[in-house]
Amino acid sequence: MHKTAYPNYITSYGYMTSKIQYSYIQEAIISKLLPENAHRIPEIISLSASNSSLKPIFFWQLFSVLGQKRIVSIVSKFYELVYKDEAWFRSVFADVGDTSHHIRTQSAMWLDVMGGGFNYHGAEFRLTFHHQHNAFEIMNEKGAQRWIELMVRALDNSENNMTTDPRVRLSINTFLTYFVQKYARDFGFQTKTIFGNTNQ
Repeated sequence: MHKTAYPNYITSYGYMTSKIQYSYIQEAIISKLLPENAHRIPEIISLSASNSSLKPIFFWQLFSVLGQKRIVSIVSKFYELVYKDEAWFRSVFADVGDTSHHIRTQSAMWLDVMGGGFNYHGAEFRLTFHHQHNAFEIMNEKGAQRWIELMVRALDNSENNMTTDPRVRLSINTFLTYFVQKYARDFGFQTKTIFGNTNQ
């Protein structure tokens, strides 16, 4: 049995944390993944991960486990792959900024949602604006599939940044699946590739 003593890092709500947490829980209740009173269960809404290996780590609890450095390292691995990828995909990102720009902004969004405090100023408005105006060329099935493929490779190469708690990868997969499904609805596309097992 995996022994933990969370939180490893002090957590706090960000600009997006509460709203995304509420939306995810609401969808999970509808899907019967969480009980109807999930919004009132302390171990679910807490920003600190449970120390019971039988309980899932929710993605707004990931900062309590990983801290900033590990989260930024995972995002960095993804953008290393993006900037080595084919021109049709890479150019969408390069037109906005260099690797360090995307690592900063993506990390800020992850940290904000994952319980690391106020990092992503502008919250969902900023995120939506970016996808509608900067990344619209890949907000489709082809672009989403490539994004997912590269992210899975980045995650597979980031085991050293996920600690030895097997629940961390499931939580990250759940986080990414939630957002990709949201974008698929918002932009009217479908995806076939998945990140892997998610919290059930």
